Amino acid sequence: MGKLKVLFLLLTVSVLVLSACGTKKDAGAEKSDGDGSYELMKKGSLTFAASGVYKPFNFEEKGKLTGFDIEIGEAIADKMGLEANPVTNPFETIMQGLIGKKFDAIIGSMAYTKERAKQVNFTEPYYYSGGMIFVSEDNKDIKSEDDLKGKKIGVVAQSTYEKPAQTLSDNIQYYSSDVVALKDLTIEGRLDAVITADIVGYEAIDNDFKIKEVGKPLWVEQPSIAVRPDNDALREDIDKALKEIIEDGTYDEISKKWFDRNLLDLDLEGVELLE
Repeated sequence: MGKLKVLFLLLTVSVLVLSACGTKKDAGAEKSDGDGSYELMKKGSLTFAASGVYKPFNFEEKGKLTGFDIEIGEAIADKMGLEANPVTNPFETIMQGLIGKKFDAIIGSMAYTKERAKQVNFTEPYYYSGGMIFVSEDNKDIKSEDDLKGKKIGVVAQSTYEKPAQTLSDNIQYYSSDVVALKDLTIEGRLDAVITADIVGYEAIDNDFKIKEVGKPLWVEQPSIAVRPDNDALREDIDKALKEIIEDGTYDEISKKWFDRNLLDLDLEGVELLE
């Protein structure tokens, strides 16, 4: 009987050890979407980042993130069967945040460029936007990009507008928010011009900023959703969900809510796409 008791105890301990190992493995799986095909920072949720200071695309209102980017992210998460978990990160360090696994994706008006694509993987574009020069309403000196030589230009650091601005002038003022830069245009002596998205500038004009556009867009950029290269299965599912919200009319509804038009409805023939 003594030997049988010892054998029974050994079997019991073995079962407990195996159970404990299984529990540890299951806990680790909480970083996946349930079937293990891709990694999520929080099980059952799509955690995506935006700067939170890029109105009307992403901004805080009454303590909550809202805007076009945020609603697109929410619609995509819904199609994927996930909860939307939008977070903020300064734009100048947002790629580092993604690579450092602070969030799953960037849905924050980050345009695709070949340089950025060396570090992250991008989905198809989820809207098109033109890079535009804006000046104060009473500025009569700047009528084209050729007039910007030596002028003080405001741009958001690490944005797609930074390098073009540097080719036009050696006097660059960096900002963390396009809205603040455009506001500085209205204060005498602060800035001569700002280069930002045409949509953002027009939104500022609609909100009584005393500014105006100069000429036509310098180029058209392709804001896309970014994920880490080692999580490309997530990009594939996001692309699939994006296609679905475009096809079922959800995208059109969100776009027209914020801009009275579909931001993907643009004739790209003969247009220079920023790469």
